[in-house]
Amino acid sequence: MQIKKITSLTVLVVFLNFSYAQRIIKNVNNNWHFILDEDKPSFSKENVDISSWKNLNIPHDWSFEKGVRTGGDQGQGGGYHDGGIGWYRKQFNVKKESLSNITYINFDGVYMNSKVWVNGNYLGKRPYGYISFRYDISKYLKPGKNTIAVRVDNSLEPSARWYHPCGIYAPVKLVEVNQTHFKPNSIFIKTPIISEEKAMVIIDAEINGKFKGLKYEVKLFSPDGKQLTNNCEKLKVSNPTYQLEIKSPELWNPETPRLYTAVTQILDGKKIIDKIETTFGFKTVEWKTDTGFWLNGKNVKLKGVCEHWEGGPVGGAWTKPMLRWKLQSLKDMGINAIRPSHNPTPPMFYDICDEIGLLVMDEIFDGWHKKAPQDYGKQAFDAWWKRDVKEWITRDRNHPSIFVWSLGNETHSDVAPEMVKFGKNLDPTRLFTSGAGNPEDMDIQGVNGGSETKSFIENNTLTKPFISTEAPHTWQTRGYYRTQTWWRDNELPGTFELPNLTDKEIFFYEGINPKDWRNRKQRFNSSYDNATVRVSARKYWEVMRDTPWHSGHFRWTGFDYYGEAGLVHGGLPFNLFMGGALDVAGFKKDLYYFYKSQWTQEPMIHMLPHWSHPRMKKGTIIPVWVYSNADEVELFLNGKSFGKDKPGTIWNEMQCEWMVPYQEGTIEAIAYIGGKEVKRTSFTTSKQPSKLNNTLKKLNSEDGFVANYILTSESLDKNDNFYPYGENKVYYNIQGDLEKISIENGNPIDPTSRTKTNYRSLFFGKSRLFLKEKEKAAKATIFTGVILGDKSLYTSNDITIYVGQISILKKANPSDLEIKYTVDGSNPEITGKSYKGAFKVSDGTTVKAIVKQNGEVVLKMSEKFGKTEGLFWGDEHSADMWIGRGVNISAEDGLLEGGAKADKKARRYKGTGFVRFDGNEGAITWYQENDGEQGDYSIRLRYMHNNEGKLHPMKLYVNDEYIRTLDFKPTGGWEKEWKFVPTIITLKAGANNIKLETTGQSGPFIDELFID
Repeated sequence: MQIKKITSLTVLVVFLNFSYAQRIIKNVNNNWHFILDEDKPSFSKENVDISSWKNLNIPHDWSFEKGVRTGGDQGQGGGYHDGGIGWYRKQFNVKKESLSNITYINFDGVYMNSKVWVNGNYLGKRPYGYISFRYDISKYLKPGKNTIAVRVDNSLEPSARWYHPCGIYAPVKLVEVNQTHFKPNSIFIKTPIISEEKAMVIIDAEINGKFKGLKYEVKLFSPDGKQLTNNCEKLKVSNPTYQLEIKSPELWNPETPRLYTAVTQILDGKKIIDKIETTFGFKTVEWKTDTGFWLNGKNVKLKGVCEHWEGGPVGGAWTKPMLRWKLQSLKDMGINAIRPSHNPTPPMFYDICDEIGLLVMDEIFDGWHKKAPQDYGKQAFDAWWKRDVKEWITRDRNHPSIFVWSLGNETHSDVAPEMVKFGKNLDPTRLFTSGAGNPEDMDIQGVNGGSETKSFIENNTLTKPFISTEAPHTWQTRGYYRTQTWWRDNELPGTFELPNLTDKEIFFYEGINPKDWRNRKQRFNSSYDNATVRVSARKYWEVMRDTPWHSGHFRWTGFDYYGEAGLVHGGLPFNLFMGGALDVAGFKKDLYYFYKSQWTQEPMIHMLPHWSHPRMKKGTIIPVWVYSNADEVELFLNGKSFGKDKPGTIWNEMQCEWMVPYQEGTIEAIAYIGGKEVKRTSFTTSKQPSKLNNTLKKLNSEDGFVANYILTSESLDKNDNFYPYGENKVYYNIQGDLEKISIENGNPIDPTSRTKTNYRSLFFGKSRLFLKEKEKAAKATIFTGVILGDKSLYTSNDITIYVGQISILKKANPSDLEIKYTVDGSNPEITGKSYKGAFKVSDGTTVKAIVKQNGEVVLKMSEKFGKTEGLFWGDEHSADMWIGRGVNISAEDGLLEGGAKADKKARRYKGTGFVRFDGNEGAITWYQENDGEQGDYSIRLRYMHNNEGKLHPMKLYVNDEYIRTLDFKPTGGWEKEWKFVPTIITLKAGANNIKLETTGQSGPFIDELFID
């Protein structure tokens, strides 16, 4: 008998005799109606006119759909996305015979402050946006059509310190059961004894309804579906416990994630009243202070990543195929563990981790009090945490992937001991930790960031097991290189050394001209593993590998994610965080291959940087790195060997490295094991781009989710060599049974909408279109087009127009396409020339083009070329103005309250504007992450006013604690006469809020906060 896993979206068998129906789980993700920012109480009623509402499917994230907006409600932390209030409505049918049963509606995730009605009847609310919940709707149902209404309230923002979704972002189910049924989340499978010979399995359950005269049966099945044992007895209590024994258990671990199945059934004679299938696994976990983490009797290093739910090309609206792609991408890098930060995820996340073999540090909260201005900690924690913790632990505790519970992140409160005790009553089989929250009350000490310092590692005296819950913090921009070390907030005391790779910088390109930076953080980050807070990724792997008490780490992060754009990257135009080993499009960075070289066994090789440097002087010495897990690697340039190097175990020898004088041609690396070649890789210097390479990947449908597709576009030259600076817009026209999810390129400063436009620029030569099938999809075609050339016309002024036609689902005959273009800005439909081949343009030219199929326009394209277009190309002195400067945070980027308003009507302000009060009262709150230890810091406030005799006193608060009142003397002008007010404040390690508030006498113009 083959037992298949029952998931949350599978419709189970239904017997004709409904008085003995098994549970029926129905996917109700499709055909919802939605309206945003129109909030009427009447929307909750049974009958509402929804003719103007949008029709859509769940999962849905309206904030991601709206996109980035200057002044976006979520602020820098949320990547300048919006909040708002949204309503959802859906009709569903109920058969008359179902009314004698119990029906639950189950939500896997709604962010946040949801309220639910059925047929106009109010069911309840749920404040937390990252928790599952359900309601018994049985008494409100009627035969025929029924209506669900959901109100989602994100009007209070920012409600998180990173980008959060808005809406019903995870699956919704209707669960129909007999009056007598297993209580939701009541099945608890424990394995207290595991040996090679046998394992004990204890299964607890709790039954709702009458059970007299009924039987309770449990069957256990092996990973290959073979029935191993069963037990069936008359029910005597509503909370039965069975103990069973399995011989020679196969253990669950990341390498062989073997899953068993427990089938629990309530029987009336031979008829099944209720049935649940639960997967579980056998594993042993030990934590030792001196030797760290032990899994199944083996000392194992936790090679993990932190991962926000929102870190990818869908916002928070993950489908299961897309989520599997994301998690498998991380698994392929070599990780064995993951920390969903800083909240639980929908159940399908843990299902996938069970299946592919990822240990999960399951985390419940960011803070136990306010951290973001309007977060759950402020809005609801005190009243709701017990209900949310109970749902979280009882829902997730059977997953073998979960090996430890984490109660919070960078937070501290007297509630911690109570939370630990409460959690252990729900699951006494696992230990508890936190990300640097109340470590004295936890079983395991978790440390965020601080464990990256030399002083912590060398001077630490542990009293309990330890794990780096966030480390290391390093950044890379895919395709971007610098040989000079970059520290986020200047080099900190006690850090490990990270020397420059060359005496002087050799790369001089940027996303933004340094003269236009808002602060010193607004540069891209080098892919040489030399842009960091405290330590390189290589050094920290060496530290955790060679330190016995170090259990391992969860690097910050796996994927890049939207939000926290001001923290590291200085704010707009940056709208995302580049700490991942993969970017938000899922493109692998060089860092990904470093980890793969250390954490995987299959032979691999990866070389950096690319070998196209058109503005580099011939003979410039370039550090060439190769990541490989082979015995040795040999490097060749134009056929000449530069010798062999062996990957080492010391941090700065983990990469094979050669110092190579630059000249155009082919650079090639060959990896050897036992003297035999196993892998090779190469780059050939590329000329201007003239082709587009499109590749399609299908992500198969599963659990009620339709198939998804990823279309990758890359710029090539005429000889099919990858062009690494490609930045031309790729246009798409989707015809047939596919829908666009988003277009993503990984560029942190690209303002183009990911969801609304039909184009996105290549970023360092790459971009991706993400798609999903429509229901009953049969055929589809995608037209792609791009006007290709060097944006700045430096390499060449030759321009090529490329058009492609891709058939999906059902192969279609390629059709003849007609291309017309202009170079004078005019409409190519009217004055366009027929495209016959490459043509030349001059500085400042805008090329426009149309593509026709059978006389119908399928693509309209435009691209501008000129010396100031695209990437900024400078020299070694371009960024000199930022040397030695501290951190400056624009006032207009802070949280503005009351009469504080952003403005631009002045001169000599920094950034994009300043804040004015105009005689009103208000406040500005800045967010600052302190990478070092708690200590005193000098700050300066840049301000201006010309009110003679007035000091405009303002109160200064740090982390909600009053510090002092500051006076702002007249500067002599209201237009350009800026001055500073200095003071000293104490910042704690980690997140800090700095607030400046008027005191009844309004305030001056405030431009920036400097932290020196």
